[in-house]
Amino acid sequence: MFDLNDYMKNNRTGRNGHVKHITCKSGLTMSVQASYSTYCHPRNDEGPYLAVEVGFPSVKVDALMEYVEDASRPTDTVYAYVPTTLVEQIVNDNGGLL
Repeated sequence: MFDLNDYMKNNRTGRNGHVKHITCKSGLTMSVQASYSTYCHPRNDEGPYLAVEVGFPSVKVDALMEYVEDASRPTDTVYAYVPTTLVEQIVNDNGGLL
């Protein structure tokens, strides 16, 4: 089972601490970020996180639409305060990590 908090802790890149994009076996890719400056809870750089910011999925993900910032552009927008358990479910439903 995919653990988002572990993934984020082990896949931060560069000085800004961005997390490497998630790529699923199904081909779905998405940005998942959490820090003091993103739509996450808690809003810090350490976690563990209960909710995260998801951005720019490669395809529309219906399960995320409740959290969408701009519904007219589902692959070109961010999703605020998405529960980590939902992100984990989406990754698992898409075959897990590539």
